[in-house]
Amino acid sequence: MRQVRTPFFIVNPKNFLRGQELVDLAKKADLLSRKYGIDVFFTAPPTELKGIVDVCSNLIVTSQHMDYEGTGNSMGKIIAEDLHAIGVQAVVLNHAESQLTISHLLKSIDKAKEEDLLTIVCGNSIKETELIAMATPDIVLAEPTELIGKNKKSNKEYVQLSVNAVKSINPNILVEQGAGIRSAQDVFELLEFGADGIGVTSGIVKSENPEKSMEKMIETTYKFKEGKLE
Repeated sequence: MRQVRTPFFIVNPKNFLRGQELVDLAKKADLLSRKYGIDVFFTAPPTELKGIVDVCSNLIVTSQHMDYEGTGNSMGKIIAEDLHAIGVQAVVLNHAESQLTISHLLKSIDKAKEEDLLTIVCGNSIKETELIAMATPDIVLAEPTELIGKNKKSNKEYVQLSVNAVKSINPNILVEQGAGIRSAQDVFELLEFGADGIGVTSGIVKSENPEKSMEKMIETTYKFKEGKLE
């Protein structure tokens, strides 16, 4: 399984983009990942994943959801074997829009690991991130639901509490912050507060120039890594 370099960056277009518009953004993210030497995850709906995998060699192409069922007598499921077969490398689990029961979450993490898929698991509170950390995903996304899609990011206290909560259980788990990020300055501040990586939706896809906004954020991630920002 791929070892994720930190700080990492996640582009999460959700369902705002599709078709060529989505592929074009992915290709730009692919170039930026290579240019800056930053691990960039790019999420997409299941129907779009193969088209992105086929044209992007640097991105960690990521499914926005996955079910725990395997091959055989199931229908209408997004299964790990199919994702792995088309070159997907990671999955998002338990997002606020696709929440899982604890039982299903545990099964999904185990199933993803069987197929060498990195797992990004969302948690809405400090207690939830602690619980999720016990299941040993690769990345915990500490993201209060009430901040998703809003123009307000997590504060320093929340970031540090969530990072400490996860690391105290397993220091090898990476912690992502992802709510309310609108600018490169937001990216810098969250990394400075202790996040291992940053994930952005609205701050990219709802901006006047998504590619330019994305580049500024990824460039800031690189500059933070290299100690070129204060």
